[in-house]
Amino acid sequence: MINTDVLIIGGGAAGLMCAIEAGKRGRNVIVLDHANKAGKKILMSGGGRCNFTNYSVEPDNYLSNNPHFCKSALSRYTQWDFIDLVSRYRIPYHERDHGRLFCNDSARDILDMLLTECENAGVSIQLNTSIHRIEQLNQQFQLHTSQGDFVAQSLVIATGGLSIPKMGATPFGYKIAEQFGINVLPTRAGLVPLTLQPEDKEQFSPLSGIAVPCVVSANGQAFNENILFTHRGLSGPSILQISSYWHAGDAISINLLPDMSLTDELKNKRQQKINSTLKTILHTYLPKHLLSCLLPENLINTALQDCSDRQIEQIAEQLHNWAIKPNGTEGYRTAEITLGGVDCNELSSKTMASTKVSGLYFIGEVVDVSGWLGGYNFQWAWSSGWCAGQVV
Repeated sequence: MINTDVLIIGGGAAGLMCAIEAGKRGRNVIVLDHANKAGKKILMSGGGRCNFTNYSVEPDNYLSNNPHFCKSALSRYTQWDFIDLVSRYRIPYHERDHGRLFCNDSARDILDMLLTECENAGVSIQLNTSIHRIEQLNQQFQLHTSQGDFVAQSLVIATGGLSIPKMGATPFGYKIAEQFGINVLPTRAGLVPLTLQPEDKEQFSPLSGIAVPCVVSANGQAFNENILFTHRGLSGPSILQISSYWHAGDAISINLLPDMSLTDELKNKRQQKINSTLKTILHTYLPKHLLSCLLPENLINTALQDCSDRQIEQIAEQLHNWAIKPNGTEGYRTAEITLGGVDCNELSSKTMASTKVSGLYFIGEVVDVSGWLGGYNFQWAWSSGWCAGQVV
């Protein structure tokens, strides 16, 4: 039987951050993880470069059944606090579109920084550990594991969500919540490619590999980034973003020419007596193969001078407001996050502690707080882990 102050289940971003902060306070901390390495998801994130935060982090960048819940943590440990930590370790990084920050070299720089901080704070990390049973006895938590029994005053659940099961994702954190009578909201894949209906898939799969900048909207939310056509459907940043707001049965609207009015452009060119075919003119804005899939062949081969106002308006409507109803998503296999999870209404927004079970905490992705693409989910991990680390 190993006695300690704090047990953290999950050696990912949130768990390691919580361990560091608790260790700094002189708490005896053990991190347990079933994997053979800590921080596996950190290493694979951002194409191996780790999009570790964003210059602009607001509560509006997050989805939750309780949209106010994330405000406290994000304001107490901000992106600037994490950037300061990265700078202290002299990790070179750069900014990409929309304020996204990536390591210049490797995501391993971020993981090595966290593991060094853990070592400096006296944190013990126990890998290859399966948890068989958890009990609460006399105000303490007893864990029966494949590596023996552990007892602690505080238990932190940082097990992540269901996304990317090949990296070891399981519903374990949700099961712990349910064991202790804590509500878990329905989960679904987020930041995930969308699949198409069979007839649409057949029509658009020849476009696989083509990327186009556009605005994609659904349910009152819109994102202005690339879409990418795939063999199975649609991907790319704007599709991943909108997937978190999309629900089965909804259509999405895609504006393929968001920075212009195609109606005005074509009418002006017609007035200038430009006599090219529509296909030739439109190809200056969009790939020919895409145009052939979206517009009737006889129409796009028509000379602009022969087009009526109505035809021009129909073309513009199709390209500015292409409505398509996805068949579904690629699921957790390729999803970057899990939407839903442990109900925020049953946690303290300041400490991440359960309001029902003394000494029990939930942090990171297991909680019903899901960020946009762009470093927001890592920032939630840092912020929520930091908050719990101040009190466990």
